[in-house]
Amino acid sequence: MTEYLIAFNDEWVPEHTADEIREKAVAVRAVIDEMLAEDVLIFTNGGLDRSTVVCGVESVDGRPVFTDGPYAETKEHLGGFVVVDVADDEAARHWAGRLATVLDWPQEVHRFRGPGQARRAVSGER
Repeated sequence: MTEYLIAFNDEWVPEHTADEIREKAVAVRAVIDEMLAEDVLIFTNGGLDRSTVVCGVESVDGRPVFTDGPYAETKEHLGGFVVVDVADDEAARHWAGRLATVLDWPQEVHRFRGPGQARRAVSGER
């Protein structure tokens, strides 16, 4: 099995009403439930937006320097993600396609170079 990150940038998401967002949440929950049932989900935790940025940090002379709020000068910002453990690229593409379809915005698929590390096993926990 191989781990993949399926993610989207915040600017790829068009404006939605509160009702539309609620509908998307129900639709994506069904896909997440499918991932759980097939035991491929490693982690997801809802969407991110610019308002969730706590700080930026960079190393200056070997010490961390923190900046409040968004740090990147680009408009690209991680909007949300899911990490799955699936057999191959085709399976990762399947799940990314399911997410892109129910959310109606693009997704990117990235393969991790090797197995990750976790604080604790999350499979089957809620």
